[in-house]
Amino acid sequence: MTTDVQQGPLETTPALATPTKKSWREQRWERRRRRIWFEEMMGLILVPIILFAIYWVVDGLLTALGTSPSAIMAGIDAMLSGH
Repeated sequence: MTTDVQQGPLETTPALATPTKKSWREQRWERRRRRIWFEEMMGLILVPIILFAIYWVVDGLLTALGTSPSAIMAGIDAMLSGH
């Protein structure tokens, strides 16, 4: 009785296979995903900075005019209470 022994590899491994080029739809989706991620990160950084800058400008403007936010709120409260 004889047996045949295979000398070479039985299957090609994925590491040896040639990579396929991505389609334009896949490339577009990856660009869109990266852009959305970038925009979200910029939003997380810029929104607090913008809000702090708006508060700082309003506070500086009110100080330059000789008043404060608490004085304005007290005036609005006095008008609403009718005294």
